[in-house]
Amino acid sequence: MHISFTGRRVLIAGGSRGIGRSIALGFAAAGAHVAICARGEARLRQTADELRNLGSTVHESVCDLADGAAVVDWVEAAADALGGIDVLVNNASGFGRNDDEAGWGASIDVDLMATVRASRTALPWLERSRGSIVHISSISGLAPSVRTPPYGAIKAALIQYTMTQAAALASKGVRVNCVAPGSVEFPGGVWDEAKRNNPALYERILKGIPSGRMGRPEEIANVVLFLASDLASWVTGQTIAADGGQMFG
Repeated sequence: MHISFTGRRVLIAGGSRGIGRSIALGFAAAGAHVAICARGEARLRQTADELRNLGSTVHESVCDLADGAAVVDWVEAAADALGGIDVLVNNASGFGRNDDEAGWGASIDVDLMATVRASRTALPWLERSRGSIVHISSISGLAPSVRTPPYGAIKAALIQYTMTQAAALASKGVRVNCVAPGSVEFPGGVWDEAKRNNPALYERILKGIPSGRMGRPEEIANVVLFLASDLASWVTGQTIAADGGQMFG
């Protein structure tokens, strides 16, 4: 089955590296016009150039997604640049690791509230296009998360929010789904860092994955593209774990 997004307008919050970059590249390769945002300008511009090389119309913006006004500005500017919105992907994470004010604040501000604000701002365009929203949660939101309590709790909130949004928006033709990745490794990412600096943790997690390896960003992107595509036209309110069986390890 072929997935095409020719001419569709796709916004990816947190789209410059890792999973977000792979999602953006996947949509561009499928013919979409793509808007991405991120805090780091250098990687943002590099990814934007990669997207243009695939023939995509691209809008990139440096944006701190913890800043509510900046989220609204980015969505509105991206919609204006692309001529509307067909798909919104909320991928960014503050990755609150520690059970303290800073950890909780990072996860709430970026993982949760940026998602809420981007969705709310994009909704008028999504209703017109009968579009789709895909949130990126984590398997940490599906089980206890002792090492990263804020991260796990807020990712669980995203799963619940997915169901609530889907129920509220179904009559308007807007579908909302969620992907819960397992441990995904890419250069400069959390598990790449752990492999170098905390090999005991890396090996312990790796041994718990029945597939015998960490995931790749493009494997998460493939699930996102499916959920946003016409092939999933009757799928809404769902969370799909993409984890190589890690939940069962």
